[in-house]
Amino acid sequence: MIKLKGMTWDHSRGYDPMIATSLRFSEKHNNKVAIEWDKRPLQAFADRPIEEMTDDYDLIVIDYPHVGEVAAKGLLQNLDIPKYNNEIELLKKQSVGSSHDSYFINGKQWALAIDAASQVACYRKDLFNDLPKNWKALIDLSKQRVVLWPLKPVHAISSFYSIYNNITDHIKPDNREFINIKYGVDTLQMMKVVSDELDSNCLEMDPIQVSELMSTQNNFHYCPYLYGFSNYARNNFKEFFLTYCNVLDLSGKGPFGTHLGGTGIAVSKVSKNIELAIEYAHWIASSDCQKNIFYKSGGQPANAVAWQDKEINLETNNFFTNTRLTLDLAWVRPRHNGYMEFQDEAGNIINDYLKSNIKEEVICKKLCEIYKESFRN
Repeated sequence: MIKLKGMTWDHSRGYDPMIATSLRFSEKHNNKVAIEWDKRPLQAFADRPIEEMTDDYDLIVIDYPHVGEVAAKGLLQNLDIPKYNNEIELLKKQSVGSSHDSYFINGKQWALAIDAASQVACYRKDLFNDLPKNWKALIDLSKQRVVLWPLKPVHAISSFYSIYNNITDHIKPDNREFINIKYGVDTLQMMKVVSDELDSNCLEMDPIQVSELMSTQNNFHYCPYLYGFSNYARNNFKEFFLTYCNVLDLSGKGPFGTHLGGTGIAVSKVSKNIELAIEYAHWIASSDCQKNIFYKSGGQPANAVAWQDKEINLETNNFFTNTRLTLDLAWVRPRHNGYMEFQDEAGNIINDYLKSNIKEEVICKKLCEIYKESFRN
């Protein structure tokens, strides 16, 4: 028996599909291969560098901003090897938005997208249908105390990006100046005028906590920016299903520029079973796996074939078709070696701002300063 080990995140969306697909992969190999999965909270992926995992795990589920670190340190096996040239080309064509390309840097594909997500909006259709069409309407709705918005530090910076990119030109990752101060000030003011009306717990909440509250009680009707979780759109996943939709168009260019998320499957450079690990990675990213066992075991696919599937959309109250435009127009975060540390610090700065009366210009200048410092060459 050949044994591989993998690390993923601890929500059912991140863990259950890995268990189900690994069992199927074992069957494909006459039960002579086994993949065991460990899991940990999402935040732990930021807290523990990838280099601390590659010695212990053959397969690692990663977030794409890590690829700068990966490329600089040679931690992972690139997956665009000649044997899989055709598969890589097909996956590129079947990508939802920039999900596939987000793991490509320095001429190599360091992971394959298996889960596609960006910040979208959601609401309780059984309680509320008058969706806000602009920021003033969102402010008015928030004053009714029926809005939730996850603004824990990492999600505060995510929402900052999503709003900033929509009201002006999107942030260019290689521009070390980071943002235009004026539009940065506007973005922060927009966030604060809404957050001041919300339950203060929002400043410590993540999208899962918001989704749990909205799907189990009737106090909250709408969330303007959160990572989409198709699980909560499925009937019978929770007491009430959530309906997901595109984010607000704040500038007339559509739901453009939201913060792209999702996950990819990567292979450790020092795996003792590297060929099998690469085979599993390509199979789990394939349209056949994604629209069948991956989705059916609770996963949120990254493959467009699954996103377009009529049965899948019927079962998720059109989660995928309702949010596809936001995903296709989503923005790829910076990926340079050093970015992840910036993201953590910037999230704390924006979260602290939302709790205080610090001048917006001071915050923006600080963000620009630490962004420039995050480049290590």
